Amino acid sequence: MGTIVVTNVSKAYKRYPNKWARMLEWITGRHQHKKAWVLRDINFTIDPGEAVGIVGINGAGKSTLLKIITGTTQPTTGSVRVDGRVAALLELGMGFHADFTGRQNAYMTGQLLGYSVHEIDVLMPRIEAFADIGDYIDQPLRMYSSGMQVRLAFAVSTATRPDVLIVDEALSVGDAAFQRKCFRRIQEYKEAGTTLLFVSHDTETVKKICDRAIFVNGGIISKIGKARSVCDAYERLLFGVAVNTNESKNEIVPIYDANLVSKSVEVQYGSRGAEITNVSILDAEGAVTNIIPEGHPISVNYDVGFNESADCVNFGMMVKSVDGVCVYATNANANIQNSKKSFQSGESARVRFSLQGNLVPGTYYLNVGVTKEGLEKEEMLHRRVDVLIFRVVSAHPYSSNGFANLFGNVEVKKK
Repeated sequence: MGTIVVTNVSKAYKRYPNKWARMLEWITGRHQHKKAWVLRDINFTIDPGEAVGIVGINGAGKSTLLKIITGTTQPTTGSVRVDGRVAALLELGMGFHADFTGRQNAYMTGQLLGYSVHEIDVLMPRIEAFADIGDYIDQPLRMYSSGMQVRLAFAVSTATRPDVLIVDEALSVGDAAFQRKCFRRIQEYKEAGTTLLFVSHDTETVKKICDRAIFVNGGIISKIGKARSVCDAYERLLFGVAVNTNESKNEIVPIYDANLVSKSVEVQYGSRGAEITNVSILDAEGAVTNIIPEGHPISVNYDVGFNESADCVNFGMMVKSVDGVCVYATNANANIQNSKKSFQSGESARVRFSLQGNLVPGTYYLNVGVTKEGLEKEEMLHRRVDVLIFRVVSAHPYSSNGFANLFGNVEVKKK
């Protein structure tokens, strides 16, 4: 149980030139449409207990493929065979009704998954405990945030261990703590023999939890194989960066991803006695970048304009993980070569922190700030929280985990 076999699957949608063409086709029986192919000749087999990731840009056909595998959409050609009970978490709120309570939706979704009412009665305490939405379980779904909907959907879908677990990007809207909770359950089920099909843009997560990966590009399978190799190929296409693997020794070039935008999450505060502007991350050659090969040196740069005179000024920076953990923080006065400086109103300063870039692959957030020492306490003149987002990508074939890359050398000798 738990096998997935996809054979020669293709999917096309009808595209009509105008709103009347569909009716004209229905009346006359003559084709008025053109076929838009979103999947072409997809073939793969997933063995029981195997964890496989699917990666690809938006519009590549990943979600359509999952809908075909789960049976919510039929292929134009080809066939799919799935053995065993399937739990799927696809589009946010898929199968839920906004006017029913969370509890009512849990019962309806549970019955669609094949549970009897009595079985759902038994599972309900487990569902409530995992979703952890409190009294909202008995409130209409229209009152839920997107994160609460995901909590309930995942709790219902995984109330018991399925033979096949299919997870799309829906988990990305959950908070960091709940994401960790979900991945613990996914890992638990995987170790117990559940087949996992996991779709994500987070290639580092795919590398960590998946045995193999499938790279879907333009509706076809571009590459299938070991998770790290496939994710590296995807990143080369996505970011235009060549990474060092066992397969190639390409030169790594600095690049910039315009989609890593922090505007919606940035927070600013302080007395505004000074203003931080022009925050950037530069590579060793001085080019602006936000995609950084692991281990490569970078610098954090920003300008500060002083609206008021200030004595004993200090400049700082901090790097945080996605879930808000401080990975590294420092300030100018931490370096004994820097004495505390004073500035007059109208003056400005340019700040540069040179860093080794020894972070493991992942997504990180940059914070910067400027303070001055007062008689009783330090005053924050300006702080910009999550001002930039940057990604560290793999630059070598060995696997690293955690935050910092502490690797220097390893010796193995026979005794």
